[in-house]
Amino acid sequence: MFAACADPKAIEGLTWLTCYLTSGKHIDFYWSFLTVLTLLAITAPTALAMGFAGATAARSRFLPLSLLGKGYAAIVRGVPDIVFFLFFVIALDQGIEYLKSLAVCDDHSWPWQGLEFRVCQEAKVPLGASSAIWHQAYGFSLAVFTFAIVFGAFAANVLYGAMGAVPKAQLETAEAYGMSQSQVFRRILVPQMWVYALPGLSNLWMILIKATPLLFLLGVKDIVYWARELGGSKTQAYEYPHPDWRLWYFLGLLVFYLCFTKVSEVVLARLSARLSRGQATAGGEALRKAAA
Repeated sequence: MFAACADPKAIEGLTWLTCYLTSGKHIDFYWSFLTVLTLLAITAPTALAMGFAGATAARSRFLPLSLLGKGYAAIVRGVPDIVFFLFFVIALDQGIEYLKSLAVCDDHSWPWQGLEFRVCQEAKVPLGASSAIWHQAYGFSLAVFTFAIVFGAFAANVLYGAMGAVPKAQLETAEAYGMSQSQVFRRILVPQMWVYALPGLSNLWMILIKATPLLFLLGVKDIVYWARELGGSKTQAYEYPHPDWRLWYFLGLLVFYLCFTKVSEVVLARLSARLSRGQATAGGEALRKAAA
């Protein structure tokens, strides 16, 4: 990155370390932290929206819709995450290419190679001639959708329980005042349920943070991938050969995740206190006594 770094074998000491930490691969390593944070920023609200839809469907009086909501939560939660990630991403990728092939391929006979069918080149997603950034964006999009599906199922279970925890007397009172079912749902049930759902959603957020290394299994070069690559022992084939430093790289990741979860705990605790204020819950009662 600097002129002094042109010949890594001719430098040493602090100059070597500076050049090493600013090399192209390390820049990719630093950017991978943004990849993880972007995944969390997109996946969390998406999973919450899917969970809300699933919980709402599960509470529906329309039996097929109720079975769909309950089935979604039960099926996804019943499959180990790593199995679902490895299967669903492959199936989704092939499903997308299959649907595209119906529109762009002249010949609809696809030869199979093992468990994979081969579509025409025009049906590839992204196209083979596309730049690397499009391949990375596509892989990241599949990862986000898969994360949202998995954690949306857990969120659906949490929100379903939170909706059931809202005192029925409040709902019946609202109906007695002439509110419709939709008004009771929007004005009474949904605003009240969050205080009951937050503990479970907080745990899901922590689990989601710890699950981000699964990006490596989905072909996305995340911080764990680069820590393993950069920390591993090098040979003279690499610009900056060094002993096995994986311990120090993974120690750095340990500190990063601990700091991130600690900040999350502080933010979630403040949010819980805010939602509990004035509510007829244990948390709200504790706040009332503390203020008295």
